[in-house]
Amino acid sequence: MNILLIGDIVGLSGVNKVKETLPKIIKEKEIDFVIANGENSCDGMGITSKIFKDLMLSGVNVVTMGNHTWGKKDIFNIIENKKLLRPANYPKDVVGNGYGIYICNEKKIAVINLIGRASMNVLSENPFIVAKEIIEKIKTQVDAIFVDFHAEATAEKIAMGYFLDGKVTCIFGTHTHVVTADETILEKGTAYITDIGMTGPKKSVIGMDVDASIKRFVTTLPEKYKVSDDINTVLNGCIVTINSETCRAEKIDRIKL
Repeated sequence: MNILLIGDIVGLSGVNKVKETLPKIIKEKEIDFVIANGENSCDGMGITSKIFKDLMLSGVNVVTMGNHTWGKKDIFNIIENKKLLRPANYPKDVVGNGYGIYICNEKKIAVINLIGRASMNVLSENPFIVAKEIIEKIKTQVDAIFVDFHAEATAEKIAMGYFLDGKVTCIFGTHTHVVTADETILEKGTAYITDIGMTGPKKSVIGMDVDASIKRFVTTLPEKYKVSDDINTVLNGCIVTINSETCRAEKIDRIKL
């Protein structure tokens, strides 16, 4: 089975890129299941009901979120949808689902969404402890487990990779919007990459307008960020191939379109 992971979708251009290219990718790469991070899909901050629906219709099976989960109030109209995940290590009793279990080719695939704590400015529970608790709870119920670790610090992501090695099928990082070249199958069989990059405007500073971004750094003034209007877009992500019988990861390949 081939599982496609799509990096942080940024703005309308990112959404349109998915709508235009995903059906073709699914057909050409024989994709069986698609996980996409959508926390930046509406104006760079949050998601709406319409965007969520558009992504589903394009072929996405699960949308994960991150530090901008609550960026748009409209999310509360869809937050209980099983195909929309918010970080599982948000405080207990927060609305929504931190993980889900889905059927793909008669196999049960679990997807867990976690958020990091280093330099994220989001109050959250310890992602390592929460991940361990969830995996212990579901490991006998599923055939494969995929983890979207939405985190800033590469060290925190790498540590999580080793922590979960052998316990999950794949752990992939999101949030920094810059693709890392460290995709690998870890010693105990878990597919890993520190960050799968972003999907959105090519000429940008991690999706944002170049001039506004530079002004913030040069002047230190609170210039408002806005999504770049560059019409050239890029889709970044990975394809993880897992054995159809054992559901163990066989390879992980980066894609850029």
